[in-house]
Amino acid sequence: MKQLLPAVLREEPQFARLFAGQSLSMLGDRVSMVALPFAVLSVGGSVADVGLVGAAALLPTLLFTLVGGVWADRFARHRIMLLSDLVRFAAQGTIAVLLIAGVAEVPHLVVLMAVFGTADAFFMPAAGGLLPLVVPAERLREANALRGLVMSSGLVVGPAVAGVLVALAGPGGALALDAVSFAVSAAFLLGLRPRPALDEPSGGGFLDELREGWRHVRSRTWVWSGMAAMSVYHVVVLPSIFVLGPVLSEREWGGAAGWSVVTAAFGVGSVLGDLLAYRLRPARPLALAAAALAVASCQALIIGAGPSLTVVAVLEAVTGVAVSLFFVLWETSLQTHIPEQALSRVSSYDNLLSAGLMPLGLLVAGPVATAVGLRPTLYAMTAIGVPAALLLLCVPAVRRLSDRAERIDPAEPSVV
Repeated sequence: MKQLLPAVLREEPQFARLFAGQSLSMLGDRVSMVALPFAVLSVGGSVADVGLVGAAALLPTLLFTLVGGVWADRFARHRIMLLSDLVRFAAQGTIAVLLIAGVAEVPHLVVLMAVFGTADAFFMPAAGGLLPLVVPAERLREANALRGLVMSSGLVVGPAVAGVLVALAGPGGALALDAVSFAVSAAFLLGLRPRPALDEPSGGGFLDELREGWRHVRSRTWVWSGMAAMSVYHVVVLPSIFVLGPVLSEREWGGAAGWSVVTAAFGVGSVLGDLLAYRLRPARPLALAAAALAVASCQALIIGAGPSLTVVAVLEAVTGVAVSLFFVLWETSLQTHIPEQALSRVSSYDNLLSAGLMPLGLLVAGPVATAVGLRPTLYAMTAIGVPAALLLLCVPAVRRLSDRAERIDPAEPSVV
């Protein structure tokens, strides 16, 4: 039975421990994404309250991600993740208990999700910097692909599990599962023994370390240009999935049932993309990633111009392959080429400039679509997103970046 496991799980016990804990936690996150809006509505909240609770979870990302990056480069990353898991277990568990007891109110959910989001803001940079400490450099791509496979599978399995749990046990029962998943993740992290980072942080003050992290970003052309292209994808393209796609589905594809077909197809494509990333060994990984990002940026056009739900679902599956390829190759490139003592700070800038800015796009997409029309807005999203990805592919440093570590002095200007 053990021989059926991928080699990186069989031969890297520390990664296997990390992977086991994170897999259940990721599934819990997918369940929570579906259950939380129903939790708000179940306590008498409005649509605006659903947005308020979601914003309470996202706002700490903007406020604390960079702080989390500095801390994760200064202290043991797995310990920060462990503490974050315990805080998220307490916050999500409290929400579940309040819901099950029938005493939850919207202000409770807002405060507790703000606590949850704060812990999450510290978890992500630490997780981004931990993987190279439990996996050899030559297996980082395989490890990232397996992590991505779990996340992609969660896109398919998570909503189904959430639907069953909400129907049988209510939103409180579904969120209780997510809380338990954080406890399990913490148990695995408690026994994790990553190797020490090769270098120690500079030992300066907080602002000095933050500036040093930014130097690692701006001194590498491929890093800051990749972050810029990703920002366009998150701010311009992804609102087509989270805002405009569901609206179009409500009008033309049978509402939630039709949209679930599209999202499930995307999830299947994402799984295939992670499997492909596990097998591929591109000599120029970031060039392939940029091409994949251009394909991924076609999602808005596909949703707006698709002649039928079936065609849209098939094409969304293709973009799912591209999205998974991009993120696996991007994360592996960062872990391969950024010095270990600065990796969490660079990851924090990555999170801030991509997912951290996404709420801006979510807020703007609706008013723009109201002013100029739903389909013209979707077409414009792709008209902006695809050229941004192709510009990334035109950057020489992106096309030249190899799959082998070639670290540089961050104080020196670079076209790497």
